[in-house]
Amino acid sequence: VISMVMVAVGVYARLLKHAEAAMACLAVDPAILLIMVGVLTFLITFCGCVGSLRENICLLQLFSVCLTIIFLLQLAVGVLGFVFSDEARGKVSEIINGAIVHYRDDLDLQNLIDFGQKEFSCCGGVSYKDWSQNMYFNCTATNPSHERCAVPFSCCLRDPEQ
Repeated sequence: VISMVMVAVGVYARLLKHAEAAMACLAVDPAILLIMVGVLTFLITFCGCVGSLRENICLLQLFSVCLTIIFLLQLAVGVLGFVFSDEARGKVSEIINGAIVHYRDDLDLQNLIDFGQKEFSCCGGVSYKDWSQNMYFNCTATNPSHERCAVPFSCCLRDPEQ
């Protein structure tokens, strides 16, 4: 049920977007990620649930193979991330910088970045200077934006008394 809710929310979020803005950066679209994870979760849990209810050995074996593959993939990603930590850090920075460039293009992406910056008390991928890659925040003299030479509000530190 939860996986179907994830798919429904992902499809709803995807349909609400404008076609030209949504096609700008599909690689960092949270709605697409939510749909993919929801479908994969539904298929795996469906095999396990129906396999156990009907005592179907084939579905139960498929369920256990899928869980084993997911576990081994997570283990492999963890080990590779540890061994190649510099490359992994570079790839994560590349993905974050790509998301920063498209910050104002997609409201879902904007909310995701704002949530991450507030939650982890950070600003940008490596530093606040990463925001100069965004056309609204860059500090060139020809930039007419009111946000020129600034960062999003989610980068700002909050005063606990306010």
